[in-house]
Amino acid sequence: MFKRNGNMSPKAFKLMQKHQQLDSELRLQQARRVPDGKRIAQLKKLKLAVKDRLHALINRTRPHTAT
Repeated sequence: MFKRNGNMSPKAFKLMQKHQQLDSELRLQQARRVPDGKRIAQLKKLKLAVKDRLHALINRTRPHTAT
């Protein structure tokens, strides 16, 4: 599980926790004797959506420098 450091916003931390939780659930589902394909697809979509939100948040808060 992730531990929050001083440089991470609370929102980014929550998104990282959610991503980790979805990843754990996805791995458990995939390890089942008879995995639920619909649930796996749903978890993958949710995980990607969280990842996209996290990247957008990071890019929004990161200072841009001209090169």
